[in-house]
Amino acid sequence: MEIKKIVVPVDFQKNTQRLVEYAVYIARQLSAEISFCHVLEPFVMGDMMLGSPSFSDFDVKRSSDAEERMANLIQDIDLVSPHSSGKVLLGDTVDEIVGYAKQESADMIIIGTHGAKGLEKILLGSVAERVVKRAGCPCLVMNPYK
Repeated sequence: MEIKKIVVPVDFQKNTQRLVEYAVYIARQLSAEISFCHVLEPFVMGDMMLGSPSFSDFDVKRSSDAEERMANLIQDIDLVSPHSSGKVLLGDTVDEIVGYAKQESADMIIIGTHGAKGLEKILLGSVAERVVKRAGCPCLVMNPYK
């Protein structure tokens, strides 16, 4: 199987740069394009707050910030990965990553993990694990914290 398109979900947390560097390295080895994605889950705060202008403004601000970060990421790697692209998505994180990979006809997903264990993993689940289980293409899971 030839790998020509790689989807890389990013969360813009402190170790995102390590994941990006690793994904760019793999993509260069395979002569593949990278399509980064960042998922924003809608901010909800109970039924009483639905439709509150302050929360919709908050979502607009979060989206604007994420779009700016994505543009900066693409600009920063343009010299080493000139055919990279990025998109900010809104919805359930796992659904959006899997859907985006399908939409992009991805041959691979490279996803980072936070290495959660025990109670934290039970309570929060693992996005990477759920993506691996649902993705229609091979997934490479990387722990950027190591």
